Amino acid sequence: MKRFLLSLSLLLLVIGSQAADFKFAFLTDIHITAGDSLPCNDLARSVDQINATPGIDFAIVSGDITNLGDRRSMEVVKSLLDRLEVPYYIVPGNHETKWSESGVTDFARIFGSERFRFEHDGVLFLGMNSGPIIRMADGHVAPQDIDWLKRELSAAGPEKPVIVVTHYPLQPGDVDNWYDVTDAIRPYNIRLVMGGHYHQYLNLKYDGIPGILCRSNLRDKAPVGGYSLCEVTPDSILIYEQQIGREPVRRGGYTMTGPNFDKSNAGYPRPDYSVNLEYPQVKEQWLVKCGYEIFSSPACWDRKVYVGDDSGTLACYALADGKELWRFKSGMRIVGTPAADDNVVVFGSADMCIYGLDATTGRLLWKVQTDAPVLGAVTLHKGVVYIGGSDHCFRAIDLHSGQAVWTYEGVAGYIETKPLVYDGLVIFGAWDKNLYALDLKTGREVWKWRDGKPGKFYSAAAVWPVGAHGKVFVADPERVLSAIDVRTGATVWRTKESMVRETIGLSEDNRRIYSKTMNDSVVCYSATADHPQKLWASNVGFGYEHAPSMPVEKDGVVFGSTKNGLMFGLDARTGRVLWKHKVGNSLISTLVPLSKERCLFTATGGEIGLLVIDYKTNKQK
Repeated sequence: MKRFLLSLSLLLLVIGSQAADFKFAFLTDIHITAGDSLPCNDLARSVDQINATPGIDFAIVSGDITNLGDRRSMEVVKSLLDRLEVPYYIVPGNHETKWSESGVTDFARIFGSERFRFEHDGVLFLGMNSGPIIRMADGHVAPQDIDWLKRELSAAGPEKPVIVVTHYPLQPGDVDNWYDVTDAIRPYNIRLVMGGHYHQYLNLKYDGIPGILCRSNLRDKAPVGGYSLCEVTPDSILIYEQQIGREPVRRGGYTMTGPNFDKSNAGYPRPDYSVNLEYPQVKEQWLVKCGYEIFSSPACWDRKVYVGDDSGTLACYALADGKELWRFKSGMRIVGTPAADDNVVVFGSADMCIYGLDATTGRLLWKVQTDAPVLGAVTLHKGVVYIGGSDHCFRAIDLHSGQAVWTYEGVAGYIETKPLVYDGLVIFGAWDKNLYALDLKTGREVWKWRDGKPGKFYSAAAVWPVGAHGKVFVADPERVLSAIDVRTGATVWRTKESMVRETIGLSEDNRRIYSKTMNDSVVCYSATADHPQKLWASNVGFGYEHAPSMPVEKDGVVFGSTKNGLMFGLDARTGRVLWKHKVGNSLISTLVPLSKERCLFTATGGEIGLLVIDYKTNKQK
């Protein structure tokens, strides 16, 4: 009996020694802009209080550490976080991933990675990026990050307690593929999912899995800022609000023992694909998944399809069946849409290079080294490549030799758009509020345009401009549609009537322009009038929408796409909805119609495919 009691005591001692019992600090939504002293002061005071608080073992930072996503601001944040006397672990937020002249590569350069994994006192912590990368869209957890999450959880086993950290809440409307994440983690011992984004405490359920959003580090309207103090005990996770210089206030409590959510995902919302049953005349001739995020549209030439992805790979697929023909690996992610012509395919990479490849074999023909990542889309015109980068340069390059035709070095911000060649000019926007017009042959600046609210966030920089009848048309984040005189750069007209955002398209006869509104509709305006003249509006029913995917007309059909996997075709003259089709639930980039019956597409979720539409049976079933 004594031996049994001694053995039991030793067992309990071992179990007790393995039980979690520690504290950590949780910071989020720091929103520092280099040179702005108030958020810097809020973070510095949080760091000082964490250092002065006994028993804190580490800190976690869950994104939106900057306001503009720029390198200088991230370096300021790092210099302040490095003053912590405990280790810290960090993931980016949407302010680091949407507005990023580096294509979200500086974050990893400065902090080491976009994700983290560590174990403390028997508890596993996993943190990852939840996007979106560059494009305005819902958050998105990359396929490669979900694969990483599955590998780490599988290695840890079903018993290991786990705390998951993201920036966005893992729910519909915030992360487009939330269900991929919740399904991946559901078989495991997830105790809590932590995040930020909404700058307030919210106790949530992610398909039943416990979650909490925490306060911003900013003081907002209060006299002081603050952070979250988290205490993990053998039976609980307790979350406290820690305002600077004040007593902690409890904001949440979660169990560390026993089942805490249903292991079945039945009954939770999932994307609705019933629209595909309503329009059975639309089929996917082929669809492939590359396994990485895709941020750009496909390019097509000579029965081949070219797509760049988050791994830095430019892959070539057969147009007929989607079979991969070859692949070329650059050093970092590809953000801008490639272009191909005359057996050369060209693209820019975040590895600070522009590449020209043999379009048939993938062999490297030439490479142009730049001084910063190249996020811009490519326009080819009469044997010349036009492309902008993040090094304040816009380049014209000979398609076959890779030699510079000219370089314009006067760009104040970074470039992600596809340039417009029109009326002897090359025209493009940048994230500096300017729309630039350069002489096509010399690169000489002809004019710069800016209108509306000041500030980088209102730049007409994501939209792909179009031109007709002596006017250039853009739509900006201020929800304004603008027409600009192509010769002078003067504003011809501006309208907020339709609440459009960052999308524009031109009819094949150059008489109409198209744009998506931010709720359900596509609108059509006259391209010939010298005032805003709306011709039609079509309720497509896609809901809230803010993705910069351009409407494109082909053979009398306007092709469009959305942030949640929906593609659609409208009658160009009337706006009547001809068809819809849904693939996945993530952003579909600007479509590439080959005819009114065939259309190439790419999606952030890594899908590449060819739609075929049968207009002979164009009735809903």
